[in-house]
Amino acid sequence: MAETVRTTLAATTISSPEPRKLAEFYSRLLGWPVKESADGWVELSSPDGGPGISVHGEATYEPPAWPARPGRPQMQMHLDIEVDDLPQGVAHAVALGATVAEFQPQDDVRVCLDPDGHPFCLFVRT
Repeated sequence: MAETVRTTLAATTISSPEPRKLAEFYSRLLGWPVKESADGWVELSSPDGGPGISVHGEATYEPPAWPARPGRPQMQMHLDIEVDDLPQGVAHAVALGATVAEFQPQDDVRVCLDPDGHPFCLFVRT
């Protein structure tokens, strides 16, 4: 029987044609500092010690379709970001360069697209 290996989620990594630019967006959106920055790689650290966000360069990046459509890259995952006020959270994200997605599947969640077109959700925990 194999020994149990301790595992911990360290970060979610997002592809981008311009990793520093996208990392700056998420840094400003979340208020998270840059932990490490190198050519084609940026790490953001969560101030509470939880998993961070990393952004890596991808020269052939194509934004996912939202909602999914045949023949287009599909979203494989997305970030859920809790805010304390949904309209203010959306306004903040838009001011930083996000766009509000045309398709909104829920009244109490706002799907936005980051500057590279990755969908992310803003919500208020109830």
